[in-house]
Amino acid sequence: MILPQEIIRKKRDGEKLNAEEIDFFIDALTHERISEGQAAAFAMAVFLRGMEASECAALTKAMMKSGDVLDWRAVALDGPVLDKHSTGGIGDNVSLILAPAVAACGGFVPMISGRGLGHTGGTLDKLDSIPGYCTTPDPLRLVSTVRRIGCAIIGQTTQLAPADRKLYAIRDVTATVESIPLITASILSKKLAAGLDALVMDVKTGSGAFMQTIETAGELAQSIVNVAAHAGLKTTALITDMDQPLASAAGNSLETAHAIAHLTGARREPRLQEIVVALGAEMLLLGKLVETREAGCAAIAAAIESGRAAERFARMVTDLGGPAHLLDRPSAYLPRAPFTVPVPATGNGFVTRMAARDIGLVVVGLGGGRVRPEDKIDHSVGLSALVSLGQQVTRGEPLGYVHAADPDAAARAAGALARHIEIGPVKPAEKSCILARVQSSRS
Repeated sequence: MILPQEIIRKKRDGEKLNAEEIDFFIDALTHERISEGQAAAFAMAVFLRGMEASECAALTKAMMKSGDVLDWRAVALDGPVLDKHSTGGIGDNVSLILAPAVAACGGFVPMISGRGLGHTGGTLDKLDSIPGYCTTPDPLRLVSTVRRIGCAIIGQTTQLAPADRKLYAIRDVTATVESIPLITASILSKKLAAGLDALVMDVKTGSGAFMQTIETAGELAQSIVNVAAHAGLKTTALITDMDQPLASAAGNSLETAHAIAHLTGARREPRLQEIVVALGAEMLLLGKLVETREAGCAAIAAAIESGRAAERFARMVTDLGGPAHLLDRPSAYLPRAPFTVPVPATGNGFVTRMAARDIGLVVVGLGGGRVRPEDKIDHSVGLSALVSLGQQVTRGEPLGYVHAADPDAAARAAGALARHIEIGPVKPAEKSCILARVQSSRS
């Protein structure tokens, strides 16, 4: 007889779990035959002891099989089913721009995204700031939207990888987010359940990432592409910089408005554009929609510049219940915080360091993130017009703006943000957004 506490003990002591034990534990988690405490203990045991590649593959498959698996062959799409996933960062609103851009280039993108984890923002939380947008459509509606529009950014429904959804919430509040096997299994179980032809990973590294060194980011990237290859899913990973917020906004409604401005051409920031184009090119290349990476870059850039990506985004929002005129009048629909205050620079010089993780925690402190899974989010709060590394500033010039629910919260956040942005006399060297490209060692 298999007992959950024996599985926990075995992993706690550093032993290897077999597929039968992993299947048993995940099935018990799915059907609530184990307690939340036991699931938390399992997550901590894996965090501390790790998993071999075969264990991680078994965990991935068990979580994938805990619910439905989409089969796009019955729909007869005239293009590849593609997706991208980020390990999480600050100001990372890439998905809102990338999914419609790839759809405009002939790909089909059923993007199953997550909510915020720890200090990072979640794509679903951004979309929840759009009135009426349904992030959990039933499978028939998901298939219909993807078939007609080319993309649908949604969350895990009750039918798709439900075991991961339960474990994901527990990891968020038990300091086990950074576990490479748990991250790998969480990401790939959802992606395999989505029936993809290919996946591109955006693995963040730096002060605002879960993997703060390029070595640990490389370890995670290699784990994901190797386990994906084991499961028959073509996957490439890019390691990208997260030593500063990716966009100049952080917070759900603010990042959504920022993405809309990028799509419509009202404001396009080079770092964000660079990462969107690079990830999109990899997706098109894996999907055999282009023959070279350079052609993929040109195709994604053209989809954004021409407005075709914006058109796909607008149709996706409307099809999933959002307002028809969101792109024309985002301020009329997206929630706005009642108090906005600037954060003045205390000296002259260059921005030499941004503590990106702490900046993310400022947003959480404002109410824009969760401390517990059941916490409600204030989608209106956050930061906007943030400076970037290397930017020259003068005393009194805003380092950014705080959007808060009340004056006291605004003042606290403003003081914290000022402490997390350092100004010095020497401009730091520029660093590329794209740090490395990782492919499976099995290929």
